[in-house]
Amino acid sequence: MNAILIKLFATALTLSQVTTRPDAIRTQFDPAKDGPAVVQLLRDGCAHMRKAFDIEDINLDELISTAMEDPKAVAGESKLLHGLDIGELNTSYKQFCKGENPANSPFEAGAVIAFYNKAVADLPDAGALKTLRLPGATTILDGRGNRFSETFEPNGRRVAVPIGEIPPLVQKAFIAAEDKRFLAHHGIDERGVIRAFIGNLASPGRPQGGSTITQQVVKNLSVGDDVTYERKIREMIVAARAERVMTKPEILGLYLNGIYLGRGAYGVEMAARSYFGKSVKDLTIAEAGLLGGMPKGPNFYNPDRYPERARERRAYVLTRMKEEGAITEAEMTAALAAPLGS
Repeated sequence: MNAILIKLFATALTLSQVTTRPDAIRTQFDPAKDGPAVVQLLRDGCAHMRKAFDIEDINLDELISTAMEDPKAVAGESKLLHGLDIGELNTSYKQFCKGENPANSPFEAGAVIAFYNKAVADLPDAGALKTLRLPGATTILDGRGNRFSETFEPNGRRVAVPIGEIPPLVQKAFIAAEDKRFLAHHGIDERGVIRAFIGNLASPGRPQGGSTITQQVVKNLSVGDDVTYERKIREMIVAARAERVMTKPEILGLYLNGIYLGRGAYGVEMAARSYFGKSVKDLTIAEAGLLGGMPKGPNFYNPDRYPERARERRAYVLTRMKEEGAITEAEMTAALAAPLGS
């Protein structure tokens, strides 16, 4: 069985579990006995994906077929897909998602189970995120009790702000830009994952991740950011578990206080001070839109070096906010015309 296909199946096994059985995710399978159970999980996962896309009136079969028929599909530029046999992938999709029983199936349950078991060994405790203390600032007061200066821990130029003190408009800017289904999904956005995979098939290059805000919290604070199948598998499981022990506001608070936003600033409060010389609670719509677009690439969208890129990214975020009902047409128009900031 092709090595990349083994990893894809292990990832699909993970996705199938976190979307169909989030309260009963297995982290160990017996290679000798659990082959049928793994096959059933993969089929259940595929059925779930098809229904998820049906909601959007999108034919998943056509979407995947179009990607696999692209002559540029699986070009050598994609590290994660390099070496994948597109024919085996197509056969596997028909087997698990279309109910066919090909005589030349490339699937080997034992190999998939072995890779999966190794990938999920010693998972971090999702519950630890609930009490996680982010590195940040220590305020030094003068003799009168007024703020004199601030000192920061290594890699911690941030000032944590309770989620209740971060304006809803700022929260909505990040949700609109990074994870529009944040309030609806349970840690994993299956539609986003499948779209990212199809995008990687059809347009090899910089990998697309399809990560939710919950996954980004887990990646940044728990499982690391290596571009590997093993890390993605671990990230999905820990994210699904985090959603079962934490509230959405708790997760969003960790994200907004932990994300790197450029200019050496971590979190929305320090970023607001760095870019605009004010607290996050005082940000305008235009300013919230600029910060909301920064996680995608703080250096790439740096408004100091690349103002046009920053302006285009802000426009995307503001448009998404308007589409989601967070701001009005008039508010969007006014924000689009505003300067980028200090």
